[in-house]
Amino acid sequence: MKLIIKLIAGIIFGILLGLFAPAWTTQVLLTFKNLFGQLLFFTIPLLILFYITSGIAGLPRNSGRLLGRTLGTAYLSTIVAGTMAFLAAAAIVPRLTPTATVARADGAVDLEPYFVMEIPPVLSIMSALAMAFIFGLGIAATNAGQLKQVFDQGRNVIERLLVTVIIPLLPFYIAGVFAELAAAGTVFQTLRTFGAVLVMAISLHWTWIVVLFLIAGFMAGRSPFGLIRNMLPAYFTALGTMSSAATIPVTLQSTRNNRVKDEISSFTVPLCATTHLAGSTITIVSCAVAVMVLHDALVMPSMGTMLPFILMLGVVMIAAPGVPGGAVMAAVGLLGSMLGFGETAVALMIALYMAQDSFGTACNVTGDGAIAVMIDEASRRIAVPAAEQVGLRSEAGASLGSGA
Repeated sequence: MKLIIKLIAGIIFGILLGLFAPAWTTQVLLTFKNLFGQLLFFTIPLLILFYITSGIAGLPRNSGRLLGRTLGTAYLSTIVAGTMAFLAAAAIVPRLTPTATVARADGAVDLEPYFVMEIPPVLSIMSALAMAFIFGLGIAATNAGQLKQVFDQGRNVIERLLVTVIIPLLPFYIAGVFAELAAAGTVFQTLRTFGAVLVMAISLHWTWIVVLFLIAGFMAGRSPFGLIRNMLPAYFTALGTMSSAATIPVTLQSTRNNRVKDEISSFTVPLCATTHLAGSTITIVSCAVAVMVLHDALVMPSMGTMLPFILMLGVVMIAAPGVPGGAVMAAVGLLGSMLGFGETAVALMIALYMAQDSFGTACNVTGDGAIAVMIDEASRRIAVPAAEQVGLRSEAGASLGSGA
């Protein structure tokens, strides 16, 4: 929550600077924004390469049908939730902005940074994604322990960079974005649209939570609202931690309160903390539509354009680091390569996403409880052998990861 407060402070500071400060101070901030953006775009392919490789290589092996069923359910939930979010955002967000071009205030100016420094990424986004799958699946198939350790250590290096440099400097980056918008005279229309999108995203989170528990309740023959009530401690814990991984102990207890067997909950909850990010996907898709409506250089996408993005997003979410805003960091590459987002659009996207990151995480972990109920019911029907269930329990720790 401290990060959200800092981001809000950054937005306010940027707006005041852009409206009232001398132009040179805003240009200094814009110069920092450009340099930080170059570092961010350089880091994203490395994040995707190391995190996805490490995540795939670390999935439990020899876990039978329950592993495939859990991964399939988590992926399907993420994709359907993202599609629902796009349909809702496409119908609602354009109505919030009467014209394609946001009106500029009198006296608006377009400011430029004092200098621009380019840091080209060593890999493209799609190259990083392809390499991650090749190495991840290859390490799992050949049991290449030393190579896995290399990618695990690379993941740790990138996470240290995020925690110590990128995340702490985000408020200043966001301040630069809003200073530029304020100087250009478009900031207040942007804020009005963003406020409505945040309300819409949180409403969609709860809509999807109810849908998941209706399905889980039907399968288990129990009240879906009773199941949701037992998951509320995990929901509110996630609001504070902004991390699915950090909420795992509470999610486990809440899931067991729903009478999910220990061997199932201790497998599905850590795995879904890494692979089930329906709430984050809802927010990313909703915010992406809002940014495209507000940004003159972007065109509102069709379902044919957005569906491949959502399908890829469900895969890339595996690379979401366990830090606040990790999901949008993992998605930045796809926003640029598949939807055409430039630096300013990405910066707006990060600001809008981070403002509600805790609510998306809370939706993720609450949905994990619904998936655990579904898998528990499925395990009863397929009569998983006892030896296999022991394997699930012993290997569940390998799936501990992020989900913020």
